[in-house]
Amino acid sequence: MSSDAPQVLLAHHLKALKLPTFLREHEKLARQCAAEGVDHTRYLQRLAELELIDRERRLVERRIKVARFPAVKSLDSFQFTAIPSLNKSLVLELARCAYVEGRENIIALGNSGTGKTHIAIALGLAACQKGLSVGFVTASTLVHDLLEARDERRVQKLKRSLAAYKLLIIDELGYVPLSSTGAELLFEVFSERYERGSTIVTSNLPFDEWTSVFGSERLTGALLDRLTHHVHILEMNGESYRLRQARGRSKDAAQV
Repeated sequence: MSSDAPQVLLAHHLKALKLPTFLREHEKLARQCAAEGVDHTRYLQRLAELELIDRERRLVERRIKVARFPAVKSLDSFQFTAIPSLNKSLVLELARCAYVEGRENIIALGNSGTGKTHIAIALGLAACQKGLSVGFVTASTLVHDLLEARDERRVQKLKRSLAAYKLLIIDELGYVPLSSTGAELLFEVFSERYERGSTIVTSNLPFDEWTSVFGSERLTGALLDRLTHHVHILEMNGESYRLRQARGRSKDAAQV
């Protein structure tokens, strides 16, 4: 038997067992442990720990990919001083994700450009890192998908997939008025998630103007009743966050 045969066979077994970190690190770690006089049990313990750490990293990356964020943004990169109306301590507490376990909602309200989407994505990213399933979609895209699914007789399947997320983020509610059918389908999504999952909604409109989006006081009232029953509201009015960032970049460029 070739001297390389045991290594080839081991690599085959590790691939079959789906242990890529074992495969990648076992030789290097064996040499390190031999130099340190570490016994075989502690060697295997270290190798298993590396595999677990790497596996969790891959799972987080997969959850982030499935969430379909338009960009990956964290709270570390958000300038809280730019939006004084935003309760920073509340946002940091929400990032611990207890609200998801409690099936509570978050609504971020404020004029355009104040960082609502950034905060929503950052909270979604935190949920992914906590092992929770997350979905991100704009309100207009979601309604379009619901209408298309209804026409193709698969709307129930789509609604079940939306209901399965531990956290669903619906961005930019209020930017585009909805048709009566679209409004009813969106209401059904919120209704089916009521006390079953958490939803984050961002909107540029105060609650008393949501009727202009849904076109019906009855539907709007029923929606708000469900959405605000267990809710954390983030007030985010102020100067455009994006405009301030753009001014800062222009100022920095001028100083170069």
